[in-house]
Amino acid sequence: MSLYYTPKRTKNLYRPDNVKPFKLSRSKIDLFLECPRCFYLDRRLGVGRPPGFPFNLNSAVDTLLKHEFDTHRAEGRSHPLIEQYGVDARPVPHNDLDRWRHNFTGVQHLHKETNLMIFGAIDDLWQNSAGEFIVVDYKATSKKQRITELNADWHIGYKRQMEIYQWLLRQNDLLVSDTGYFVYCNGQTDKEAFDGKLEFDITLIPYTGNARWVDNAILEAHQCLNNNHIPDASDNCDYCAYREAAESVFLSME
Repeated sequence: MSLYYTPKRTKNLYRPDNVKPFKLSRSKIDLFLECPRCFYLDRRLGVGRPPGFPFNLNSAVDTLLKHEFDTHRAEGRSHPLIEQYGVDARPVPHNDLDRWRHNFTGVQHLHKETNLMIFGAIDDLWQNSAGEFIVVDYKATSKKQRITELNADWHIGYKRQMEIYQWLLRQNDLLVSDTGYFVYCNGQTDKEAFDGKLEFDITLIPYTGNARWVDNAILEAHQCLNNNHIPDASDNCDYCAYREAAESVFLSME
């Protein structure tokens, strides 16, 4: 494939000759790992994947959880969910927490070898009695079974998300625990009536991260961006498979 595309956008695209740091989000690194071609089309050529539907209910759960944990944070005490699971932790105040939670700033680190500004927005930050900071991520869904572990194939994205956050906080000179937690809210569908409210089962799922892959992924993503040829698609990329099928049908009609 050639580089002759009409991009959907022309701003915030990677240019190999640009000396300014280029911001690369945690989600874009995950996109690179999913499919180098989709990543290249998005960050280099301005042709992103079709956007999904916004998960407004998930956003509402995130906001309410932040308010709830912030109340306990302000009072300097633990949270009933933390106590229920016997976790040595409490929500901890930090001067940068509001900025680290914001989607367009997040926790940032300039990766000097590539001049990429890596960033990602965390949901919460706890601390244990050893002084280690704990990355916490909120998740919301609605499934029949109780969610107690992250064992599905697609959960790899959640795990990488946690590991990048841990890596970013360490680059900001924080002592970070290898173990993070997912606060998983599962909407109940077995109630006799809705009554204008949705109730959740909430579980706390520990995950021991290993962020040793992050540096290498950044280097490979940077190499991909500097290439003047569109990379091969991932074998299991539905988006690329659709594009190739559509192109094949189009060419057969000419």
